[in-house]
Parts: sequence; C-alpha cells; structure tokens
Amino acid sequence: MPTKIEKDTLSGQNTTGHEWDGVKELNTPLPTWWVYTFYATVVFAIVYCALYPSWPWLNGHTKGVLGYWSRAELTQELAEQAKARAGFVDRIRTTSLADIAKEPELFSFAMAGGRSAFQTNCMQCHGAGGAGSHGFPNLVDDDWIWGGSLDQIRATIEHGIRNADDKSRQSMMPRFGIDGMLTGAQIAAVTDYVLSLSGKAQATPEGAQIFKDQCAACHGPEGKGNQELGAPSLADGIWLYGGNRDAIYRSIFYARNGSMPAWTGRLDEATIKMLTIYVHALGGGR
Repeated sequence: MPTKIEKDTLSGQNTTGHEWDGVKELNTPLPTWWVYTFYATVVFAIVYCALYPSWPWLNGHTKGVLGYWSRAELTQELAEQAKARAGFVDRIRTTSLADIAKEPELFSFAMAGGRSAFQTNCMQCHGAGGAGSHGFPNLVDDDWIWGGSLDQIRATIEHGIRNADDKSRQSMMPRFGIDGMLTGAQIAAVTDYVLSLSGKAQATPEGAQIFKDQCAACHGPEGKGNQELGAPSLADGIWLYGGNRDAIYRSIFYARNGSMPAWTGRLDEATIKMLTIYVHALGGGR
C-alpha cells in the first residue's frame, strides 16, 4: 500500500512510497547514458520513417523522402546478373557438349549452372552428392544402366525413363513370379545363380539353365548387362534395389520398373546441357 516517501537507510536512495509485505520500492533513476541512448533511438526511428518506406496504408505504404526501395535495387541487380550470364548461356546453347568440356571458362560456368539445377531438381532422388539411394541410381560411380557418355546422359535427362514421353528410355522386366512365368523354386534357383555371378552364392545347373532361357537375352550370357536395353549388369556387385538374396528374389518375382521424369519442357536447352556436364563430371561419366 502507498506510504510516505522516505530515504532508505541502507542504500541512501529515496523510496517511491510503495511497500509490499514490508518490502519498500526504491526510486532508482536510470543511468543518464541509457536515457540519452533511448532518446536517440526514438529520434532515429522518426527520421528513418520519414526517409524510407515504412508505414503501411490500405493500398501500399509510405514511399519515404528519399524514395529508396530495396526491391527495386534487387531487381536491377538481378537484371544486371542476367545480362552478364546471357552471353555464357547463349554460348552453352550453341556449343556442343564435347566442346563445352574443352573450354575451361565455359566448362566452369556450365558446372556452376548444372550444380544449381541438380540441387533444385535432382538431389531429392539422387542425393545431394549424386550418390543415389535405394531405387535411385548412383551417379558418381562408373556403372550406368543407359550409358554414361555426355550424349547418353543428355538423352536420359531430356526424355527420362519409362514415362509418357515418346522418346523415353523404355525397358520392362517381366514379373516372373507374380505372372506365373516361374515357380518359387525356380526363382530361388535363378536367384542363387545371379548371386554366383558376383561370387556370393553357389550356382546350380537348374539356375544356370533358367538364367540362360529367361534372362540372358537382356542381361547377357555372363550377366554383364546391356545398355541398349537398359538391362543392368548383374556381375559387378552394384545393385539398385539391394544385392542380398531376399532383394534379388523380390526383383525377379515382382520386377523393378522405376520411372524418371522427362525434363524437356521443364528445363530449357541450356540448363539441360549444364546439368549433363555436371552429372558427367561427378566422377562416373564416360
């Protein structure tokens, strides 16, 4: 409750006249430097609001005495950057992939543009570094299902895999189990044969014969694959959907027919070229 103002005997400060449960409130003034700093911030705020855009209106905001607008400055900077890039982009568009790789300045620009395009459009499936994941190919090794040359990579990016694009990479593995083409025992036998190609199991004559009859036409008699057909190598120990016995058995039983979108129409020609250069340079391009 309010009491009379008096001097505190311990601190020497006057009280405010307020007391709660015997505790008296001291009237300690703010430091002078703090008060003047506060006044300065108030003055600064008023001046800033007058000079720059600040207060909102129903249909906009105050423009400020200086008429400065950071968005206009950003727009100008972006336009200048686009103008500076235009020359390189035009050169990328009119230069072959092989020649781009031979010109250090143009190659560096293509790598930077390709990296940006990869992070925006590709890393969600292939990973930030292109190392891939279960069902999504690794782009940094030298194992390519559809080929790892510049032109082959470009074709894959442009048209994708197993989609509605009329030039899409197309291959279809039979569903040997679900469609009743092979029995469970036969699939188990050919699974062991496939594992034997990379030294992980002992093949049986039955498995070898089934592979010869059903699989060799696409994967080759030695299981080394065929890029023309999009049939992966089965003899190198690199697996897209897993290389253990259960994963291979399931691949044969159900088939694995993943899809990749076609980027023609989504990305312009220059961006596809830069993306091709970048993917090829990740470490596994041929």
